[in-house]
Amino acid sequence: MCISIPTASIHASLCEEVPEIPLQFTINTKMSGCTPFKMRLVHLDLKGAPPKISYFSEIFPLLRALGANGLLIEYEDMFPYDGQLRLLRATHAYSPSEVAELLRLARCSELEVIPLVQTFGHMEFVLKHAAFAHLREVACFPNTLNPHEAESLALVGAMADQVLELHRDARWLHIGCDEVYCLGEGEASRQWLQQRQNSPEQLCLSHMRAVASHVQARHPGTTALVWDDMLRDMPQDQLAASGVPQLVEPVLWDYGADLDVHGKVLLMEKYRECGFSRLWAASAFKGATGPSQALPPVEHHLRNHEQWLRVASSGPADMLQGIVLTGWQRYDHFSVLCELLPVAIPSLAACLQLLLHGSFTEEVKQSVENFLGVPSLEITAVSEGAGSFPGSHIHALVTQVSLHLRSSVDALLERNRYVTGWFSPYHRRRKRVHPVMVQHIQPEALSLLGRWHTLVQQLEAALQLAFYPDAVEEWLEENVHPSMQRLQSLLQDLHEAAVPQPLPNSPVGGPSQDP
Repeated sequence: MCISIPTASIHASLCEEVPEIPLQFTINTKMSGCTPFKMRLVHLDLKGAPPKISYFSEIFPLLRALGANGLLIEYEDMFPYDGQLRLLRATHAYSPSEVAELLRLARCSELEVIPLVQTFGHMEFVLKHAAFAHLREVACFPNTLNPHEAESLALVGAMADQVLELHRDARWLHIGCDEVYCLGEGEASRQWLQQRQNSPEQLCLSHMRAVASHVQARHPGTTALVWDDMLRDMPQDQLAASGVPQLVEPVLWDYGADLDVHGKVLLMEKYRECGFSRLWAASAFKGATGPSQALPPVEHHLRNHEQWLRVASSGPADMLQGIVLTGWQRYDHFSVLCELLPVAIPSLAACLQLLLHGSFTEEVKQSVENFLGVPSLEITAVSEGAGSFPGSHIHALVTQVSLHLRSSVDALLERNRYVTGWFSPYHRRRKRVHPVMVQHIQPEALSLLGRWHTLVQQLEAALQLAFYPDAVEEWLEENVHPSMQRLQSLLQDLHEAAVPQPLPNSPVGGPSQDP
């Protein structure tokens, strides 16, 4: 049954165009009653390589079948802001009708949606614009909002209102508030902090309280969530007296494979004593092991989830509302792309199944591999065409490019004896090559270029089905073009050097042969 749909007939009319979960999208979820996480949210980070709505129609049934029952959607500039906020839209931002379709697809797969709107830190997509630059905490940095300006609260309040207008059934709204860098360094903040008893902690809590109070007043049925990193080290008495614990539910995030279980349990106890009634956990299935990571290290993410299960079994009973499996697509608005979503589906599948079963036994592992149609979850075992899940073709091709493109070009340019011995950078700059060496180098270079050109064409076509043109262009430019250009440059230099040139008076680099 679809969430928040009043009658079966309405449900049928809304979901009739969504294909039923195919046979291969069935997996053992009988253990779901044993997981300590009642809600298991998959985080969709849309500030980089946002998928087309058509791809969501394919993966939402898959996510539900794997054990997810909710989505945390971080729209950023993909949300169709309107009015004075319209300039926040990205070139390919979703339209209101596309957001409605996304929510319909989620309902039909029984995935509860929680939208996320950054309201303090990570405001680059807003504060980069000249129209809002005056609201920066520090004038030259667009990451943090100035909490002293009344216009700042009006801005994020309007953003939250517009998002919730299209998410009227949302029980929660995540208001971000993580990594509020440079807080207290602006001129207004420095003056405020000079007053007696004022502190950066109070400044942070005051803004959180203001934003959460706005959400509560304008949207009484919606509770604010916040990332917890700005709260962790605050004095307990100050946090308890702030009024924030009555307004928000913290999301404790830690993506490490060596997560400190005891430390997290102590932190949960602290939050409970401060008055927070509910807490959430946040793990990662991708986007947490390097800003330019192309392939997710599945074992790392599995260990991270194993540690969170230990936290859940050791911490205060019934405090954890659920867990967010984060899938960061960029570290911030200006950074490069991390792992693409289709490439991380095996990691996500493994992590969801681990949460449901309580461990990742060989039986669970084989079940996930069979479910996805892959021979192994190890990235080195993926071959072209392997996989039966949505985006598996992208997964296979990206894996081949990431593992072998650069290394194969490096092998030719840096370890091939004919290239390093007879067509070095010195020779290439002077357009000199022994004619016989052209016969040794050129066929291999042309063959390598041809093989990769064919594969890259296939990859580009697959990416275009799931992503918008700017994301395809960015990924290829970052991950493919540098190596392909090195190959093309070698062949161009070889062609130019092969044109007959006047012989020098002496061998290259050798002593004069004059008598």
